[in-house]
Amino acid sequence: MTLGSVVLWLILGAIAGWAAGKIMRGGGFGLVGNIIVGIIGAFIGGWVFGLLGLSAGGFIGSLITAIVGAVILLFIVSLIKK
Repeated sequence: MTLGSVVLWLILGAIAGWAAGKIMRGGGFGLVGNIIVGIIGAFIGGWVFGLLGLSAGGFIGSLITAIVGAVILLFIVSLIKK
């Protein structure tokens, strides 16, 4: 893994976390929070897409996968918080 790959993962995570925050509760979580939510969301989204037999390639596909996973993550967190 190169430094460029890590930077792209962080950017992808930040965008996905921010977008999921906007979708689920109308706000982001700060830079670090967005990155964490986005990266965890990428794993969840990849797992869910795999179960459904879907795949998404490239940066846009990875971003969509991460956003879907991050929204699922935030939904589960909101259920637990209630």
